[in-house]
Amino acid sequence: MSHLPIRVLIVDDSAVVRQTLSDVLSGDPDIKVMATASDPFVAADRIASEVPDVITLDIEMPRMDGLSFLQKIMSQHPIPVVICSSLAENGAQSALRALEYGAVEIIAKPRLGAKRFLEESRADRRTETDGRRDSSPGGKRHGGDHRKSRGDGRLHGRHRGVALAARSAAA
Repeated sequence: MSHLPIRVLIVDDSAVVRQTLSDVLSGDPDIKVMATASDPFVAADRIASEVPDVITLDIEMPRMDGLSFLQKIMSQHPIPVVICSSLAENGAQSALRALEYGAVEIIAKPRLGAKRFLEESRADRRTETDGRRDSSPGGKRHGGDHRKSRGDGRLHGRHRGVALAARSAAA
């Protein structure tokens, strides 16, 4: 029995971030990047034609900020949203508001070097899923860098992969 991939819409004003996120997420066979959007207005058009399973959303964008768009999404058609923004550092007011408005996950990307950060997240996700799990049902994690894990098989903090966040949001 095959399952359908998790359909993700990437919303970010940076073309480099959109492309990098798309590359990172497309590397996961369980995830399909259905579309990208440079701002919330383009995203709304994409959602009108196909509703994603998960949205990755930047906060600071032209024409409409991500928090305003998040509120609109949640009031009209709730969809799991992963905030991926340099303004969403741990404890930042914008991160707290995003969670209050309904975001399911926050990934703080650095103000500089976002492409490298996202690519490192992909490498961390590969390390996490490279066969170190027991193949039995509920298999346990073996080896690896336990500093990045809470023992539940998922990465956390700075090294939490974007793909893992998308999977978590879709669950």
